[in-house]
Order: sequence, then C-alpha cells, then structure tokens
Amino acid sequence: MPLYTDNHIKIYNSLTGEKETFTPISEGYVGMYVCGPTVYSNVHLGNVRTFMSFDVIFRYLKHLGYKVRYVRNITDAGHLENDADVGEDRIAKKARLEEIEPMEVVQRYTVDFHNILNKFNFLPPSIEPTATGHIIEQIEIIKVILEKGLAYEVNGSVYFDVLKYNETKPYGILSKRNLEDLMHNSRDLDGQSDKRNPQDFALWKKAEPLHIMRWPSPWSDGFPGWHLECTAMSTKYLGEQFDIHGGGMDLKFPHHECEIAQAEACNDKAPVNYWMHANMLIMNGKKMAKSTGNFILPTEIFSGDNPHITKAFTPSVARFFMLQAHYRSILDFTNNGLLASEKGFFRLMDAINALDEITPTITSTFNIEEWRQKCYEAMNDDFNTPTLIANLFEAVKIINQLKEGTATITEDDLALLKTTLHAFAYDVLGLVNVTSTESGTEKLSGAVELLIQLRQEARANKDFATSDKIRDELAAAGIQLNDGKEGTTFTTN
Repeated sequence: MPLYTDNHIKIYNSLTGEKETFTPISEGYVGMYVCGPTVYSNVHLGNVRTFMSFDVIFRYLKHLGYKVRYVRNITDAGHLENDADVGEDRIAKKARLEEIEPMEVVQRYTVDFHNILNKFNFLPPSIEPTATGHIIEQIEIIKVILEKGLAYEVNGSVYFDVLKYNETKPYGILSKRNLEDLMHNSRDLDGQSDKRNPQDFALWKKAEPLHIMRWPSPWSDGFPGWHLECTAMSTKYLGEQFDIHGGGMDLKFPHHECEIAQAEACNDKAPVNYWMHANMLIMNGKKMAKSTGNFILPTEIFSGDNPHITKAFTPSVARFFMLQAHYRSILDFTNNGLLASEKGFFRLMDAINALDEITPTITSTFNIEEWRQKCYEAMNDDFNTPTLIANLFEAVKIINQLKEGTATITEDDLALLKTTLHAFAYDVLGLVNVTSTESGTEKLSGAVELLIQLRQEARANKDFATSDKIRDELAAAGIQLNDGKEGTTFTTN
C-alpha cells in the first residue's frame, strides 16, 4: 500500500487562510503548478528559497507514493518591467542593453537557473514549458474571454475587464482585496492608456515598431500579457482544475489573482484547490537589494567570495540552512546562521554514517516506530521541515548513545532507523551526504564548484575546447569530474 493512505496531509491554503486536509482531485495523483523564473538575470537566492520549498513538497508527495505531475514554467516573454502593463519587456530590455538577441538572454539565464538548482540538488519538474512555446494556446484563451464579454480590444491590445468580471465573480478573492478599495486607491488613467479602468490587465499587447519579441494574432503583431501564460500552461498540462498552485508571496497579487480571474472567465470554474505561497528571504535582518549591497548570489555562497560571509559553504549546507525555516516563515540569511547550520549538518551526516558501525542486540531501548511516526507527522503538518529536522536530531542523540553503549537496538529497529533517516534526509529534504572529515576541503570544494559552473557555461555556449581544458586540468590535479543526470560532481584521487 502507498504511504499516502496512512498519512493525511494538512496544507495551509492561501485562498481560505486555513490549514485544510489535502484531498487530491484524483486519488493517488497530484497536479502541481509553480510559477517559474523570468529568465533575464541570474537567479537570486529568494527564488531559490521558493523553488526549494516546492522541491521538498514534490519530493514528499512522491515519497508517499503519489504520482505527481509537477509543472514549473519558464517566463521568456511578456513580463513587463511594471506589473501595471507599462514599460519594456524585461527580456527585450536586457537584450537591447547587451546588444544581443532576446533568445540569447533567455538561453544564458535559463542555463544559469538550471545550473544553480542542480547544485542545490533539486529534482527536475515533470514538465518545464515556456511562454513562447504556448502562444497559440494563449491566443485561444483570449478569444474565449472576448466572446464572453469579459475582455475588450483597443488599438490592437486586449485587456481583461475586471469590473465586468467582478459583477458575477469576486476579484480579489485570493489576496483578500476589495475591488472598491483598489479603485479608490488607484490613480486615474493619464488619458494615454488604452485601459477603461486602472485595474484592468493586459491579455495581449500590441508591439511597438521597435519591439523585437512579437507574434501575429487576430488583433495585432504583439505579445501576451504576463499573467496569461500560467493559465494557458497549467490548463494544458493539468486540466481546468488541479490540486496545488505555488509560488512566492510576492506573486499573490496581482499575478495569481489575475490567473484566477482568467481561468474562471474562460472555464467557469475555480482553477486550483490549494494555493500555496512561500515567504520571502531577507539578509541580516534587512531586505536583500543590490543597490544597498545587502545581497549575495548563490554562486558566492559556494565560493565564499562575498563580504557578508566568512567562508565558503557547500550547497547542501546552504540547503539545510534554508529548510530550517518553515516555507511560510520569513528566512533571515546570516553568516552566523550558516555556520550553525554547517555544524548541525555535519552532525547529522556523521550520525547517519555511523549507523553502519552499530551492532544490533536482542532488545531496543527506544521506540523507533514512534519516532518514525513523528517524522511523518511533521511533514504532514503543512510540510513542516523545521520540526522534521528537530526529529532527525533526536535520532542523532539515539545514535550517539548506541555508539557509546548506553543504549541498545534490535536488528529490525536498526534497519528501520536507517531506512527512515535516509528517506527523510536524502529523499525528502534532498541533502547530499558529505562527512565532517571532508569539511577541511571546503575551500577546494568552492573553487572546484566554480570551475564546474564555468565548464557548464562553456558547454552551453558550445565552447568545447574550454570545457575539455577545465576537465583535463582538474584531472591532472587529481580531481575527477563525474557528469550525471543530477549534475556534475567531483572526486579526488
């Protein structure tokens, strides 16, 4: 029997503001959609934290035996600088500034996104669709919404009519915003906008003459609105109604609110049963921002090349640090927090490795089954990774007592302890086993990880001469690179 039959998950649903028992639409199957990155710059740590939260949720659902279709999109067109539908497309602007093609921008930062997530040991999603790959689907949705009178076309652009929609469906149901209040707090249109009301949002934008990214449509040569892609792709791959929709807290309004309105307008039904939102990441008690210098890139964590940290940290230590906060809590990224997490991480890994040295006896002084159930109870309670980790450290204490001879364990209990620790530490939390005896090579590890990243970038750019040179020079120094499905690792001779 799959484990989900005995484990009833409670999920905090942003739509209702309550924890609810998770009941999938189809028994044994879960459809989950998570808003992915807009690929115009290097992925920042806040994005990593959000995607890590849903990576753990994906892992746990799979661990319980659910068949999960996890869809995470790539936004490679249509995301304007300003969510109020003005300004340049973020990718087109980056292409103009760097004097390259927009799809070169997309390729460069999609590769970076995948490289960083591979280092953090993320599982790939089931499907990773792109906005540009689903223009036809987006146009078809616009046609339906226009036919229902819930959108209007002006000068080649199409806008969703929020006021008309709100006559029969509540706009603001997810973010708990009242449309009258939104209207009261909105600035009047300047007379140059094609919108009827400030709250309306673009479904299709007519491209200006110099706008590079454009596609033909019944209304104009243009591009889709940012919100539309997620409705098109989630519907195509998960159906008109699916189980879980996730993303960062910052997407709740207007992005997810607009998704709900579009889907309801098109399909006459609520698209999602459980809305989940990961909270923000701050640094040293303040908002992370390049402008203030209170900022760090994931690669700088691995290399130690940032004034806010005193040394390099492995990806698993950084992952362990982030999972010690609940996904709905604000996470404060600090050097001291990383140092403490590093000590805890190695304690956990050393204890797991020590299980192979334990000799079983005929009696157990601990109730391992009871401890195991506490681990499941933690994850069943809205995927509470901090409580799970606390339970794992209870096992560390047990293992230390077994090593000291002050406790005993039977062969069956030892096998159960080992299986459960491996399942939760590796399969669910996604940690990679690195022992404390290897921690003295952290600086070497950071340097090699940086070279691995440079090699991956060279391969992505088809610069195979540089890629081979990095591999061969490392091999000559006694460092062997190993390319696998989960990314590149290295071993020393």
